[in-house]
Amino acid sequence: MSKPSAIAVTGSTNIDFVVHVARFARPGETLHVHASSTGLGGKGANQAIAVARLDQDVALAGWTGQDMLAEMARATLAEAGVNTRCLMADATAGTGRAFITINHAGQNQILVDGGANMAHGGQCAAILAPVLDNAAMLMLQMEMDPQLVLAMARTAHGRGIPVMLDPAPVPDTGLPAALYAMASIITPNEIETQALTGITPTDEATSLAAARILHARGTHTVIIKLGHRGVVWSTPAARGFVPPFRVKAIDTVAAGDCFNAGLATALARGADMPEAVRFAAGCGALATTRAGAAEAAPTADEVATLLDAQPG
Repeated sequence: MSKPSAIAVTGSTNIDFVVHVARFARPGETLHVHASSTGLGGKGANQAIAVARLDQDVALAGWTGQDMLAEMARATLAEAGVNTRCLMADATAGTGRAFITINHAGQNQILVDGGANMAHGGQCAAILAPVLDNAAMLMLQMEMDPQLVLAMARTAHGRGIPVMLDPAPVPDTGLPAALYAMASIITPNEIETQALTGITPTDEATSLAAARILHARGTHTVIIKLGHRGVVWSTPAARGFVPPFRVKAIDTVAAGDCFNAGLATALARGADMPEAVRFAAGCGALATTRAGAAEAAPTADEVATLLDAQPG
């Protein structure tokens, strides 16, 4: 019997409408943009394409609408090599949309209309469960109904498939308590860590303090992304820090999704945790050097070049 090799992603598929501005608008203010674009987004689709760019088999489960935006999304996913047999079409809800503003420093503000992504609850997990066939890992995010996320995590956990949870965006009511134990790995950034634990991570010590809270809730591996300050990882038996890569960031929209894709890919290929986190950090760093969401994902060769040029 062959070893499972594919990465399964269950998550959102959006079309992104992106504008670039010198600075963010104040309330009531109108600004001219200096560039705009439209492209594939949604954390599920972004992570799936980022995995595919690393030459790893990947399948995406979720929903689009039945509209022109869905046609655009599906064509982009197919071109990238993502298996979409479990990407369903909702005849009622529209395809999700995100409205992204990026300033001159590469910082972003994002508004999301979830559409079909948010129209299905936990009872629909059975529809998406075939995405787990031949899966070495399941990647989840929170741009779907939290009960559906929990149900998919529980299904994967029951099959012995590791679950990587990107807790973004953190629901106003927090994560379902049972989800922590279902998640083998959780990968919050600074804002998400503060929302989940009450601790704002600014360095290795504060990150590890937050990690201890998440371990106590049942999650085995905690990886806290500190942006330009690097990455802290923790398991019950070990911990470590990966310093930031030196790159010129122009757009941070895809950084977290590419980090998670790199982490899942490296672990699926047998890397140990320090090696996998460093590979993931390289993926995230490279994603900040180009504009866009899915289209910002680096290739495996590009990541290898960066790792060689900046040895840890």
